[in-house]
Amino acid sequence: MVAALEWYRAVGVDLAVGEDPVDRFAASQMARPRPAPPSATTQAAAPLPPPATAAGLNADPSEARALAASARTLDELQSILGSYDGCALKLRATQLVFADGNPEADIMLIGEAPGSEEDRQGKPFVGRSGQLLDRMLNAIGLDRTKVYIANTVPWRPPGNRTPTPEEIALCLPFLHRQVELVAPRIIVTLGGPAMQTVFQTTAGILKSRGHWRELTVGNHSAMAIATLHPAYLLRQPLQKHQAWRDMLSIRQKIVSENILPMENLPQS
Repeated sequence: MVAALEWYRAVGVDLAVGEDPVDRFAASQMARPRPAPPSATTQAAAPLPPPATAAGLNADPSEARALAASARTLDELQSILGSYDGCALKLRATQLVFADGNPEADIMLIGEAPGSEEDRQGKPFVGRSGQLLDRMLNAIGLDRTKVYIANTVPWRPPGNRTPTPEEIALCLPFLHRQVELVAPRIIVTLGGPAMQTVFQTTAGILKSRGHWRELTVGNHSAMAIATLHPAYLLRQPLQKHQAWRDMLSIRQKIVSENILPMENLPQS
């Protein structure tokens, strides 16, 4: 029973049903009116507008850009996002998942979107994939006091689906402003969707990961690298060797750019 309820919640079921079954098909057949003969008035009538959908609740991205630009601090940006109703994802999410870690850090990690555990706790990467991410960071001498973690979308998509291009377009100005306010020297994207959003590319993650490039996000420039998402590594553990190469490359960049003292990093 508990497993069934967990599955219902994961796929976005949010409507309770009664104890007795209802034959909706039979009821609709009984209530269906007989069609009236066509007349000149009905033939000339304008077609009805399509029904409203969740995607139709999305606002104009220009509003999001204006709101994001008005934030002078991360606290202001979080407050603005908390009251922003332009993205339909907010209607189904439990709460805003803004960020975690150290806002003063020189290293910023960007994932795709919150999952179910993140939606419950209000922090990114706190489920199984977050636990793996913590181990990956610890392996090169990092933890959440030395990095800042955010997502391209701050609300959980129903059923953990991939955010739509419209949803990403509405949330992207807030992410850009978040990067500008944190001003990291290194940006690490986690997974293909985050890489494609931040790097503005359609390339695949397996071919693009592990390569450093100068990246401009909003008005801020930083060195950036893409790596595999911890959730993907949980499903495909044989790919962990590629993620380990990326983590070693990140460690080398931290040393070469003198971002953290050598004594804070493992020597092998």
